Amino acid sequence: MADPTHVIDDLCAENDELDVLVADLSPEQWASGTPAPGWTVAHQIAHLAWTDRSALLAVTDAGAFQTLVEKALAAPGTFVDDGAEEGARLPCDELLAGWRAGRDALRRALRAAPAGSRFPWYGPPMSAASMATARLMETWAHGLDIADALGAVRPPTDRLRHVARLGVRTRDFAHTVHGLTPPAEEFRVELRAPSGDLWTYGPADAAQRVTGPAVDFCLLVTQRAHRADLALRAEGPDADRWLGIAQAFAGPPGAGRPPKEGTR
Repeated sequence: MADPTHVIDDLCAENDELDVLVADLSPEQWASGTPAPGWTVAHQIAHLAWTDRSALLAVTDAGAFQTLVEKALAAPGTFVDDGAEEGARLPCDELLAGWRAGRDALRRALRAAPAGSRFPWYGPPMSAASMATARLMETWAHGLDIADALGAVRPPTDRLRHVARLGVRTRDFAHTVHGLTPPAEEFRVELRAPSGDLWTYGPADAAQRVTGPAVDFCLLVTQRAHRADLALRAEGPDADRWLGIAQAFAGPPGAGRPPKEGTR
Protein backbone atom coordinates (compact mmCIF):
# COMPACT_ATOMS: atom_id res chain seq x y z
CA MET A 1 0.00 0.00 0.00
CA ALA A 2 1.60 3.26 -1.14
CA ASP A 3 2.12 5.95 1.50
CA PRO A 4 0.73 9.16 -0.04
CA THR A 5 2.66 11.54 2.23
CA HIS A 6 5.59 12.17 -0.09
CA VAL A 7 3.58 12.74 -3.25
CA ILE A 8 1.16 15.04 -1.39
CA ASP A 9 4.16 17.04 -0.17
CA ASP A 10 5.45 17.27 -3.75
CA LEU A 11 2.00 18.27 -5.02
CA CYS A 12 1.97 21.14 -2.52
CA ALA A 13 5.44 22.23 -3.65
CA GLU A 14 4.37 22.14 -7.31
CA ASN A 15 1.29 24.24 -6.53
CA ASP A 16 3.31 26.73 -4.48
CA GLU A 17 5.83 27.18 -7.29
CA LEU A 18 3.07 27.88 -9.80
CA ASP A 19 1.39 30.24 -7.34
CA VAL A 20 4.53 32.38 -7.25
CA LEU A 21 4.35 32.66 -11.04
CA VAL A 22 0.75 33.91 -11.14
CA ALA A 23 0.29 35.69 -7.79
CA ASP A 24 1.06 39.21 -9.04
CA LEU A 25 -0.12 39.08 -12.64
CA SER A 26 -1.91 42.03 -14.18
CA PRO A 27 -5.36 41.56 -15.76
CA GLU A 28 -3.66 41.77 -19.15
CA GLN A 29 -1.31 38.91 -18.23
CA TRP A 30 -4.21 36.78 -16.98
CA ALA A 31 -5.71 37.25 -20.45
CA SER A 32 -2.52 36.12 -22.24
CA GLY A 33 -3.00 33.27 -24.67
CA THR A 34 -1.32 29.95 -23.89
CA PRO A 35 -0.25 27.09 -26.20
CA ALA A 36 -3.66 25.46 -25.65
CA PRO A 37 -5.90 26.93 -28.38
CA GLY A 38 -8.50 29.30 -26.94
CA TRP A 39 -7.13 29.08 -23.40
CA THR A 40 -5.66 32.03 -21.56
CA VAL A 41 -3.67 31.95 -18.33
CA ALA A 42 -7.02 32.41 -16.56
CA HIS A 43 -8.43 29.33 -18.32
CA GLN A 44 -5.45 27.28 -17.20
CA ILE A 45 -5.83 28.22 -13.52
CA ALA A 46 -9.60 27.84 -13.77
CA HIS A 47 -9.14 24.33 -15.12
CA LEU A 48 -6.80 23.41 -12.26
CA ALA A 49 -9.27 24.86 -9.75
CA TRP A 50 -12.17 22.99 -11.36
CA THR A 51 -10.29 19.68 -11.34
CA ASP A 52 -9.16 20.17 -7.74
CA ARG A 53 -12.81 20.67 -6.78
CA SER A 54 -13.75 17.52 -8.69
CA ALA A 55 -11.03 15.57 -6.88
CA LEU A 56 -12.19 16.94 -3.54
CA LEU A 57 -15.72 15.69 -4.22
CA ALA A 58 -14.36 12.30 -5.26
CA VAL A 59 -12.51 12.05 -1.94
CA THR A 60 -15.25 13.45 0.32
CA ASP A 61 -18.64 12.98 -1.41
CA ALA A 62 -18.91 10.13 -3.91
CA GLY A 63 -22.57 10.90 -4.61
CA ALA A 64 -21.86 14.49 -5.60
CA PHE A 65 -18.95 13.34 -7.71
CA GLN A 66 -21.22 10.90 -9.55
CA THR A 67 -23.37 13.87 -10.53
CA LEU A 68 -20.28 15.42 -12.14
CA VAL A 69 -19.58 12.20 -14.02
CA GLU A 70 -23.13 12.21 -15.39
CA LYS A 71 -22.67 15.80 -16.59
CA ALA A 72 -19.41 14.78 -18.26
CA LEU A 73 -21.09 11.86 -20.00
CA ALA A 74 -23.82 14.19 -21.25
CA ALA A 75 -21.27 16.55 -22.85
CA PRO A 76 -18.07 14.52 -23.35
CA GLY A 77 -16.60 16.87 -25.92
CA THR A 78 -17.10 20.13 -24.04
CA PHE A 79 -17.35 19.60 -20.27
CA VAL A 80 -13.64 20.30 -19.64
CA ASP A 81 -13.67 23.48 -21.72
CA ASP A 82 -16.96 24.55 -20.16
CA GLY A 83 -15.49 24.28 -16.66
CA ALA A 84 -12.44 26.31 -17.65
CA GLU A 85 -14.56 28.95 -19.40
CA GLU A 86 -16.81 29.41 -16.38
CA GLY A 87 -13.87 29.96 -14.05
CA ALA A 88 -11.99 32.20 -16.47
CA ARG A 89 -14.88 34.68 -16.43
CA LEU A 90 -14.35 35.35 -12.72
CA PRO A 91 -12.41 38.42 -11.55
CA CYS A 92 -8.71 37.55 -11.36
CA ASP A 93 -8.46 37.88 -7.57
CA GLU A 94 -11.54 35.70 -7.09
CA LEU A 95 -10.20 33.03 -9.43
CA LEU A 96 -6.84 33.01 -7.64
CA ALA A 97 -8.43 32.83 -4.20
CA GLY A 98 -10.71 29.99 -5.29
CA TRP A 99 -7.82 27.98 -6.70
CA ARG A 100 -5.86 28.41 -3.48
CA ALA A 101 -8.79 27.44 -1.27
CA GLY A 102 -9.67 24.41 -3.38
CA ARG A 103 -6.19 22.97 -3.52
CA ASP A 104 -5.76 23.48 0.22
CA ALA A 105 -9.03 21.66 0.93
CA LEU A 106 -7.94 18.81 -1.33
CA ARG A 107 -4.56 18.60 0.41
CA ARG A 108 -6.26 18.29 3.79
CA ALA A 109 -8.74 15.70 2.51
CA LEU A 110 -6.01 13.55 0.97
CA ARG A 111 -3.93 13.65 4.14
CA ALA A 112 -6.96 12.69 6.23
CA ALA A 113 -8.09 9.82 3.98
CA PRO A 114 -8.01 6.43 5.72
CA ALA A 115 -5.22 4.11 4.58
CA GLY A 116 -6.32 1.92 1.70
CA SER A 117 -9.13 4.22 0.56
CA ARG A 118 -10.14 4.18 -3.11
CA PHE A 119 -11.94 7.08 -4.73
CA PRO A 120 -14.03 7.26 -7.91
CA TRP A 121 -12.66 9.15 -10.90
CA TYR A 122 -13.36 9.70 -14.59
CA GLY A 123 -11.20 6.63 -15.22
CA PRO A 124 -10.47 3.77 -12.80
CA PRO A 125 -10.81 4.41 -9.03
CA MET A 126 -7.78 5.98 -7.38
CA SER A 127 -5.93 5.74 -4.09
CA ALA A 128 -4.90 8.91 -2.26
CA ALA A 129 -1.38 8.55 -3.67
CA SER A 130 -2.68 8.09 -7.22
CA MET A 131 -5.03 11.08 -6.87
CA ALA A 132 -2.19 13.29 -5.66
CA THR A 133 0.03 12.04 -8.49
CA ALA A 134 -2.61 12.88 -11.09
CA ARG A 135 -3.05 16.35 -9.64
CA LEU A 136 0.71 16.93 -9.63
CA MET A 137 0.91 15.81 -13.26
CA GLU A 138 -1.79 18.26 -14.32
CA THR A 139 -0.41 21.11 -12.23
CA TRP A 140 3.03 20.67 -13.78
CA ALA A 141 1.69 20.38 -17.33
CA HIS A 142 -0.68 23.34 -17.16
CA GLY A 143 1.99 25.29 -15.31
CA LEU A 144 4.22 24.82 -18.36
CA ASP A 145 1.49 26.31 -20.56
CA ILE A 146 1.28 29.31 -18.24
CA ALA A 147 5.04 29.75 -18.18
CA ASP A 148 5.14 29.66 -21.99
CA ALA A 149 2.46 32.36 -22.15
CA LEU A 150 4.39 34.58 -19.75
CA GLY A 151 7.83 33.96 -21.26
CA ALA A 152 8.98 32.38 -17.99
CA VAL A 153 11.16 29.31 -17.45
CA ARG A 154 10.32 26.66 -14.87
CA PRO A 155 13.38 24.44 -14.38
CA PRO A 156 12.44 20.77 -14.01
CA THR A 157 12.77 19.14 -10.61
CA ASP A 158 12.84 15.57 -9.38
CA ARG A 159 9.17 15.94 -8.52
CA LEU A 160 8.79 14.69 -12.10
CA ARG A 161 9.45 11.15 -10.83
CA HIS A 162 5.73 10.97 -10.04
CA VAL A 163 4.78 12.07 -13.56
CA ALA A 164 7.27 9.66 -15.11
CA ARG A 165 5.96 6.74 -13.08
CA LEU A 166 2.39 7.63 -14.05
CA GLY A 167 3.43 7.80 -17.69
CA VAL A 168 4.89 4.30 -17.49
CA ARG A 169 1.88 2.89 -15.64
CA THR A 170 -0.56 4.28 -18.23
CA ARG A 171 1.09 2.48 -21.15
CA ASP A 172 -1.80 0.02 -21.54
CA PHE A 173 -4.40 2.75 -21.06
CA ALA A 174 -2.85 4.77 -23.89
CA HIS A 175 -3.20 1.80 -26.21
CA THR A 176 -6.77 1.14 -25.15
CA VAL A 177 -8.03 4.69 -25.75
CA HIS A 178 -6.56 4.47 -29.25
CA GLY A 179 -8.41 1.21 -29.89
CA LEU A 180 -5.20 -0.83 -29.80
CA THR A 181 -4.37 -4.03 -27.94
CA PRO A 182 -1.69 -3.36 -25.31
CA PRO A 183 1.54 -5.33 -25.73
CA ALA A 184 1.76 -8.47 -23.60
CA GLU A 185 5.39 -7.91 -22.62
CA GLU A 186 6.71 -5.41 -20.10
CA PHE A 187 8.94 -2.62 -21.43
CA ARG A 188 12.19 -1.36 -19.97
CA VAL A 189 12.16 2.41 -19.41
CA GLU A 190 15.34 4.23 -18.35
CA LEU A 191 15.08 7.97 -17.71
CA ARG A 192 17.74 10.45 -16.60
CA ALA A 193 16.30 12.64 -13.83
CA PRO A 194 16.91 16.40 -13.57
CA SER A 195 19.23 15.64 -10.62
CA GLY A 196 21.22 13.18 -12.73
CA ASP A 197 19.80 10.06 -11.09
CA LEU A 198 18.66 7.19 -13.30
CA TRP A 199 15.02 6.15 -12.93
CA THR A 200 14.30 2.65 -14.19
CA TYR A 201 11.09 0.70 -14.75
CA GLY A 202 10.50 -2.82 -16.02
CA PRO A 203 12.85 -5.78 -16.48
CA ALA A 204 16.43 -4.98 -17.44
CA ASP A 205 16.42 -7.61 -20.19
CA ALA A 206 13.19 -6.47 -21.90
CA ALA A 207 13.39 -6.41 -25.69
CA GLN A 208 11.24 -3.26 -25.95
CA ARG A 209 12.99 -0.23 -24.43
CA VAL A 210 12.58 3.55 -24.03
CA THR A 211 15.46 5.73 -22.90
CA GLY A 212 16.13 9.45 -22.59
CA PRO A 213 15.73 12.48 -20.32
CA ALA A 214 12.95 12.20 -17.75
CA VAL A 215 11.70 15.71 -18.52
CA ASP A 216 11.31 14.77 -22.20
CA PHE A 217 9.34 11.65 -21.29
CA CYS A 218 7.08 13.74 -19.04
CA LEU A 219 6.58 16.31 -21.80
CA LEU A 220 5.59 13.46 -24.12
CA VAL A 221 3.08 11.72 -21.84
CA THR A 222 1.42 15.04 -20.93
CA GLN A 223 1.47 15.96 -24.64
CA ARG A 224 3.29 19.23 -24.02
CA ALA A 225 5.81 18.61 -26.81
CA HIS A 226 5.93 16.65 -30.04
CA ARG A 227 8.01 13.51 -30.08
CA ALA A 228 10.14 14.92 -32.90
CA ASP A 229 11.38 17.64 -30.54
CA LEU A 230 12.38 15.27 -27.74
CA ALA A 231 15.52 13.22 -27.08
CA LEU A 232 13.70 9.94 -26.47
CA ARG A 233 14.84 6.70 -28.05
CA ALA A 234 12.68 3.63 -28.63
CA GLU A 235 14.10 0.18 -29.27
CA GLY A 236 11.60 -2.26 -30.73
CA PRO A 237 8.42 -1.68 -32.77
CA ASP A 238 6.05 -1.83 -29.79
CA ALA A 239 8.06 0.75 -27.84
CA ASP A 240 8.20 2.94 -30.93
CA ARG A 241 4.42 2.76 -31.36
CA TRP A 242 3.88 3.62 -27.69
CA LEU A 243 5.87 6.84 -27.97
CA GLY A 244 3.49 7.92 -30.72
CA ILE A 245 0.36 7.51 -28.58
CA ALA A 246 1.52 7.92 -24.96
CA GLN A 247 -0.70 9.90 -22.59
CA ALA A 248 -0.79 10.00 -18.80
CA PHE A 249 -4.12 11.83 -18.46
CA ALA A 250 -7.65 10.42 -18.35
CA GLY A 251 -10.05 10.92 -21.21
CA PRO A 252 -9.91 10.52 -24.98
CA PRO A 253 -6.68 10.91 -26.95
CA GLY A 254 -5.43 14.48 -27.05
CA ALA A 255 -4.38 16.31 -30.20
CA GLY A 256 -0.91 16.96 -28.77
CA ARG A 257 1.40 19.72 -29.94
CA PRO A 258 2.76 20.13 -33.45
CA PRO A 259 6.53 19.81 -33.99
CA LYS A 260 8.55 22.97 -33.85
CA GLU A 261 9.62 24.65 -37.07
CA GLY A 262 12.54 22.80 -38.57
CA THR A 263 11.61 19.38 -37.15
CA ARG A 264 8.81 18.54 -39.53
